[in-house]
Amino acid sequence: MSDETDLQLRRILTDVLGLQPGQADDFDADTGLFGHLPELDSMAVAGLLTEIEDRLDIMIDDDEIEGEMLETYGGLLAFVEGKRANA
Repeated sequence: MSDETDLQLRRILTDVLGLQPGQADDFDADTGLFGHLPELDSMAVAGLLTEIEDRLDIMIDDDEIEGEMLETYGGLLAFVEGKRANA
């Protein structure tokens, strides 16, 4: 499931943020997201989280959203994988 989640998350980031095709393929666990990708600003966060919920069939509660989870690709992936494991 991990590889599938990773692939889906990369697609979601590309689609929602309008990244260049293949740009997300180079992301590793330490790749900075919020504050590093100009496309991921505070307005884009809500759309990104909504799309993650819709496509990955999970619910993200407001109190679960913290800056740390959006700092790096690895942090976001770990959060999403945890949510899917508990779904």
